[in-house]
Amino acid sequence: MHRADSSDTRALALAARTGRITPFYVMELMKHAHALEVQGRSIIHMSVGEPDFTAPPRVVAALADAMRRGDTHYTAAVGIRPLRQAIADFLDARHGVTIDCDRVIVTAGASGALLLTMAAVVDPGREILMPDPSYPCNRHFVSAFDGVATLIPAGPEDRFQLSAAMVEDHWSDRTRGVLIASPSNPTGTSIEPAELQRILEAVAARGGISIVDEIYLELSYRGPEDVPHRSALEFSDDTIVIGSFSKYFHMTGWRLGWAVVPAALVPTFEKLAQNLFICASTPSQYAALACFEPDTLAIYESRKEEFRRRRDYLVPALRTLGFDVPVMPDGAFYVYADCSAFLTPAIPDSNALALRILDEAGVALVPGKDFGFHRTDRWLRLSYATSMENLREAVARIGRLLGPSR
Repeated sequence: MHRADSSDTRALALAARTGRITPFYVMELMKHAHALEVQGRSIIHMSVGEPDFTAPPRVVAALADAMRRGDTHYTAAVGIRPLRQAIADFLDARHGVTIDCDRVIVTAGASGALLLTMAAVVDPGREILMPDPSYPCNRHFVSAFDGVATLIPAGPEDRFQLSAAMVEDHWSDRTRGVLIASPSNPTGTSIEPAELQRILEAVAARGGISIVDEIYLELSYRGPEDVPHRSALEFSDDTIVIGSFSKYFHMTGWRLGWAVVPAALVPTFEKLAQNLFICASTPSQYAALACFEPDTLAIYESRKEEFRRRRDYLVPALRTLGFDVPVMPDGAFYVYADCSAFLTPAIPDSNALALRILDEAGVALVPGKDFGFHRTDRWLRLSYATSMENLREAVARIGRLLGPSR
């Protein structure tokens, strides 16, 4: 009988899909940033997409109340009914979409919602269309179920988003559907409502499924340059919409999100959730009920205005430094900046530039290679989910490094 040990290559062989999943470079960059901090360096973090705000006091108190009551046991796989109803009511109040709360599946973060979605709709070899650039984990969710993520180049002229014409041009016999995000990570841009409706109609006409990531929908800013924001649920009941408590609700580590799915898919999602997750965090679910109280929502809206204020400072400041921001971000808390003006034979791409800015200026940014493959060498993503004081200092540091004397 063969006995496996730590040096047995047969025992250590990995599934082929793991080779299709690349590292999340922002996390690699963060490791380098933390190593510099250990050395005593001051680092301003404008890399990870995590609000600097935390959950409001009422939400924290609701968590403590749940723990004291002993609300720590498993819930139904689809979540506690009061929370599912609260999410449905919130979508109705904010976006005028009336849905049965039975269609709301509470998940372990938006990532859990996307994993359930891909498990439900992606067969091996089937294709999901998405824009290039996109949040990197989205394509890896597809790969995890042996599907094919096909990224379609989308530039500033497209607001870095898919259009219905792109979907029609790239649809093939193996295409299963599309995955879009509005507002998006990394660009902070949204799809105009009329175009969103055309995309959903184009996918439906081809028998496909539309998956719309709306985790930043509540972090939408309206001004002269901004597009209106509307939920995809307004246009179609056959769309899968992903939501989260991480961004607008500032509960990143609580790992709580949701999916709104067509009624016919609820039993499938429930079955998958039972087997893959059992349920989302029970105390987090009970705490999240406090998110929808009027006083708590007022706090969130005030904080959203602070994000807008930061955006309105950072974008002009970057342009003054020499970065090109061709599309004003109208949501989330990201700026996608063209750094071509600073590339040289010694600093040939945005990855090298990001490392130089981190090492020499102490500012952590994300190079474009995390988000796709099309001309990513010229783009940087900057997160303004940090204080105005930090943003001003970061701009000053970058200016000193990349100014005329560089």
